[in-house]
Amino acid sequence: MEAHLRAGVAIYNAGEHHAAHDAWEDHWLELDPGTDDERLLHGLIQFTAAVYHARNGNWSGATGLADSARGYLDGLPADYRGVNVGTVRAALGVLAGDPVVVERRRPPVLTHETAALSLADLRFEATAVAAAVLAEEHGYDAELLRTAASFARADLDAEAVSSPFVTLLFDFVRQPEQRGIIVQRLGEHTDRRQHRDDDVAGLFEE
Repeated sequence: MEAHLRAGVAIYNAGEHHAAHDAWEDHWLELDPGTDDERLLHGLIQFTAAVYHARNGNWSGATGLADSARGYLDGLPADYRGVNVGTVRAALGVLAGDPVVVERRRPPVLTHETAALSLADLRFEATAVAAAVLAEEHGYDAELLRTAASFARADLDAEAVSSPFVTLLFDFVRQPEQRGIIVQRLGEHTDRRQHRDDDVAGLFEE
């Protein structure tokens, strides 16, 4: 859960309010309804959707989601799972009564373990989650990013001296202005790795 949680927090803090929910939603759908973890992610998903709608002038959508999000987060500790839930609840109360507030002040920053995470703060697993989410959001090949993440994970497990997949995944998440060329390079490395793996597999076929 931590990788999804941290990825969503960092994506939200980067101003990607629409994309942030995807980082949480993949894990949220696997949780039993009503558990504290499910309520946390459900509340965060609706919180960032409320912010998104408010910033786009959908006042009724924003207020409805703010009320609903508060319901999911009510009763959770103010720092549940290391997230500043208390701050989020307070912001939702303001947003529910005055969605135009987003035109006067920035939405609250999300923190995890007291740190206002940025995309540059994410470790590998959270970066892999963020890469697929941001690819989907911005029209890149998300499946390619997932494949690259699996190759990167294999390189890390094998304690490879270096891995272009690890490097390029971090670059994709942290360097938005370079994503086009990074995806191109990832595609080239992925094709080569897949061909290599196919060639090795063929050695043992009759």
